[in-house]
Amino acid sequence: QLIESGGGLVQAGDSLKLSCQASSSTFKRYAVGWFRRIPGKEREFVAAISRAVTDTLYADSVKDRFTISRNNDQNTAYLQMNSLKPEDTAVYFCALDYTWFENSYLVRRNERDYDYWGQGTQVTVSS
Repeated sequence: QLIESGGGLVQAGDSLKLSCQASSSTFKRYAVGWFRRIPGKEREFVAAISRAVTDTLYADSVKDRFTISRNNDQNTAYLQMNSLKPEDTAVYFCALDYTWFENSYLVRRNERDYDYWGQGTQVTVSS
């Protein structure tokens, strides 16, 4: 089970930090991805971090503004979002992508590769 939190209503330029809490210690065997669904659009990739924590991947639209991280001891992943823009308004989802130990560096952006999903948390950025 994955539970996202930290969403809310903020103004343009503000920051938010989303959390994704997993219920199982098998969390460390998964890469973690953040996705978002902007109203009227398909769900899109935002960021991912590898099982090994060594590799990250970002969508161009959030690069240099968002930072993904994880704490395997706490079974938690984070998405630090800075310099938020109205176009970042969306429901944000975290997801887990099982990766074998020999692929611990792997990060992927295709949502079909992800096995488990949270219910989402709303982020609204006003102008």
